[in-house]
Amino acid sequence: MLGHLECFVSSAENGSFSAAGRKLGISSAAVGKNVTKLETLVGVRLFQRNTRKLILTEEGERFLQEVSGGLQSIQCALKRVNSSGSVAAGTLKVSMGTAFGLHFVMPLLPAFLSRYPAIVPDWHFDNRKVDMIGEHFDAAIGGGIELAQGMIARELAPAHGVLVASADYLRRHPLLSQPEQLANHAGIFIRSPQTGRIRNLPLRNADNEQRAPLMTVNMTVNEPEAAARAAEMGLGIALIAMPSALPYLESGRLLRVLPAWYVDRGSVYLYFPTTKFLPSKTRVFVDYITEQFRLQKLATRFDAR
Repeated sequence: MLGHLECFVSSAENGSFSAAGRKLGISSAAVGKNVTKLETLVGVRLFQRNTRKLILTEEGERFLQEVSGGLQSIQCALKRVNSSGSVAAGTLKVSMGTAFGLHFVMPLLPAFLSRYPAIVPDWHFDNRKVDMIGEHFDAAIGGGIELAQGMIARELAPAHGVLVASADYLRRHPLLSQPEQLANHAGIFIRSPQTGRIRNLPLRNADNEQRAPLMTVNMTVNEPEAAARAAEMGLGIALIAMPSALPYLESGRLLRVLPAWYVDRGSVYLYFPTTKFLPSKTRVFVDYITEQFRLQKLATRFDAR
């Protein structure tokens, strides 16, 4: 309908279909067809046609006065929407796990905002699975989020869990060489924020053998960072995700226990809407996170194998 109106107004202003076509960048035949369709829709003849020029009918004159101002407003609105969509600006609402966000995403913020100063981060640090559509998130980083229609999940890295403990704890307790020996050790476990149950997925190795991490429940927490801190204090062995464990492992504050064994929790994904009408603020965030994962080799660093 908008195209029909544009052809009608341009034809009236320029006096012919061919002149209107040159201005609109389409053929005179296409202009004529659009005007004819508009006349059919409104149920009146808008032009008197002859071989030389177009003459507005009385109804056409009245119709032109009524629609031309509205058409200009619509065109201006469309230009504003198009131009705002091309600028990376506005509030960017993103969900991410607490430890992962603090350790690996927050440090990217200064450089990201230097590159895109018109973006206002609204970042939510939470370990639950969010409803991206219902809660109006622009993007999310994590795993296990249900993909609604129109959403994309871009894989960033494996989601592995590892056993960790402090050097002091390992000195004070029997050596470990097999998963069965975990039964003699104090375990620090994490409760699922969704179910409240203790997360106790099986360990696996390179041969795909599986063993249950049968440690005594020494304590439970609902936050991976708290489990890592408790392990650092020497309170037991914690089973935590690599993004939470990595800062402690790379600094030497914690050590891998049974390094040949790990938990496979799937993958870390970057969730965002389909790319057809993706706002620029979301597109640049997606590109930036993907770029940083590659530059920092996070997929390799998160891989516990």
